[in-house]
Amino acid sequence: MRVRVDRDLCEAHALCIEIAPEVFDLGDDAVASCEETPPEALWPKVKSAASACPRQAISIVEG
Repeated sequence: MRVRVDRDLCEAHALCIEIAPEVFDLGDDAVASCEETPPEALWPKVKSAASACPRQAISIVEG
């Protein structure tokens, strides 16, 4: 699985960073970025962050 942040949808609410700071970061352009293939142990946090995103800018891609 991979995680992606849609830069066009992200509004820098930063909930993802609060939930999974090991995976997500806020860039200088005020848009979240992420580690595309985080360790398996962090996936529960990644899924929580995706669910919490008010703009649904975080997607989890299988494969």
